[in-house]
Amino acid sequence: MRRYVIKRLLSLVGTLLGVSVLIFLMVHLIPGDPATQILGQFATPEAISQMRAKLGLDQPLWQQYMRFVGNLFAGDLGTSLFTGEKVWDQIMNRFPITMQLAILSVIIAAIFGILLGTIAAVKQNTIIDRLVVLTSLLGISAPGFWIALFLIWIFAYKLALFPISGYEGIHSLLLPAITLGMAEAGMIARMTRSSMLEVIKQDYMRTAEAKGAALFRIILSHGLPNAIIPVVTMLGLQFGALMAGAVVVETVFSLQGIGSLAIEAISKRDMPTIQGMVFFMALIFALTNLIVDLIYSRIDPRIHFD
Repeated sequence: MRRYVIKRLLSLVGTLLGVSVLIFLMVHLIPGDPATQILGQFATPEAISQMRAKLGLDQPLWQQYMRFVGNLFAGDLGTSLFTGEKVWDQIMNRFPITMQLAILSVIIAAIFGILLGTIAAVKQNTIIDRLVVLTSLLGISAPGFWIALFLIWIFAYKLALFPISGYEGIHSLLLPAITLGMAEAGMIARMTRSSMLEVIKQDYMRTAEAKGAALFRIILSHGLPNAIIPVVTMLGLQFGALMAGAVVVETVFSLQGIGSLAIEAISKRDMPTIQGMVFFMALIFALTNLIVDLIYSRIDPRIHFD
């Protein structure tokens, strides 16, 4: 196990180097000049030229990239061009809200997705099965902003159970988490149903049933542990995607998380903040996948890592 973790961490360094190249090139392809953005459209060419020199933008691209990577290895994600704050500090100030939102969304998606998928598999070809399939399809296909506005109208405006926008504690994240979690729950329900249908056909399931074990016990003890591995894979991938994809939900609910920071940075062409954020999210995504792989061996002892 230790050898496997070391190998994965070493491969992670190579992956992040590749990501750093892509991030750097993509940020420099964004139209507009950061120096002009900082000084305003009425700045003189001399002032713009001095600002470009101060930011290092007058240097060749490869020198700018080497400086960027060197700072990354030193743990420095750079400094915002507009606020003057360290990018790392900006991310850490916004990260807790996005992290809480992603965890809550994954919990909601896992509970409803696995429960509905299991029920649909056990009740295959019945009205319950069809209702679950239809509901999961609606959850996947409904646009996130539409679900968000619908939830705000019902639970925040009409019933006044939650704040309409802003962060006022963990309860204010419930509606955004449901918005994010609905699509994920739909996909997990379909995945669980499909995986569970395969498991139900296995001999050990029929043997347990023939011995007179209760259906609930058979599903919980023999069915779910064998059917849940692909679901765990999806949950791990979706967790990383939720962290990076909360932009729309955070904007609709006016949450000061990573997503809103990304919108601000892109609109101002704040290159260090954009680069630092994307690199940070790539790191979180890669570490999440590593943790998911390690969880496999806990769920299924037959899986060994060399």
